Amino acid sequence: MDIPVYLIAGFLDSGKTTFINGILEDGFARGSRTLLVRCEEGEMDYNPPFLNNVAVVTLEGEDELSSANLQRYEKKFKPQQILIEFNGMWSLQHFCQDVLPSNWILYQLVTLVESATFDSYAKNLGQIMMEKLINADMIVFNRCDPILAAALRQRNLRMVNRRASIYLEHRDGTSEDYVDDTVCPFDLDSYIIHIPDADFGIWYVDAMEHPDRYNGKLIRAKLVVCHLPQYPGEVILGRFAMTCCEEDISFFGVVAHGDGFDSYPNRSWTDVTARVSIQNHPAYEGKGPVLQVTALEPATKPEQEVLTF
Repeated sequence: MDIPVYLIAGFLDSGKTTFINGILEDGFARGSRTLLVRCEEGEMDYNPPFLNNVAVVTLEGEDELSSANLQRYEKKFKPQQILIEFNGMWSLQHFCQDVLPSNWILYQLVTLVESATFDSYAKNLGQIMMEKLINADMIVFNRCDPILAAALRQRNLRMVNRRASIYLEHRDGTSEDYVDDTVCPFDLDSYIIHIPDADFGIWYVDAMEHPDRYNGKLIRAKLVVCHLPQYPGEVILGRFAMTCCEEDISFFGVVAHGDGFDSYPNRSWTDVTARVSIQNHPAYEGKGPVLQVTALEPATKPEQEVLTF
């Protein structure tokens, strides 16, 4: 039986135990028998009132983090879900590739960071820290103040991980979204903005919300051609995306001009290089990005044809 795994990563004093106490207090383990694997002991401990349905095991060193031990804990405690408080100094790649039992499915990776020490860790332990940031589904910067928040945004960590939800947690307990009008998920200073196959949805949303960012920029992406009779001489280039479930698939596209589209029927895959301009167009019922295509070539479809959000 597959067991969902929720991995909470971060260096010592990054707030992992506090985070786990919070989700347990909110009822995370109330309806599901839970195994909590602790990979280090910090100054805080788990809150006993919320451990009624939780079995806790503590590892003394990375050598104890083995597939055999994890399978032994599974057999002993028979968990329906697993929480792992992961030691920030240990290798995430080694854990996922060599340790995680085949029926333990990593559902979510949450990375916690102490805001005041982020620069120091990034400089001295960059590779170890970056693997936790790059692969995270959620990133939380703890104990922020306005100066630290501004410095973190200046680094534009959306360039490191475009898909993660990133939050700034303040000392007074309030939080805010890391992304604001000053943060862009792509490098706007690049001569050509390369949009990876899996990230077109992120670019599309950002271009619709902040179109002026991309005005005059050159982009390159692998896109599907869509001919619409109501727009003669133009095409819509984009990707199919599943926003909720398999029954909820939509086409996310932008208007494009250029030569050579007659050779590409509907649903053809193309490698596109285009200059973005912001124009009024009926497809947008107002202003939106219009692509002036400068290069167009046939492309093989990506491994994941339908985007997910």
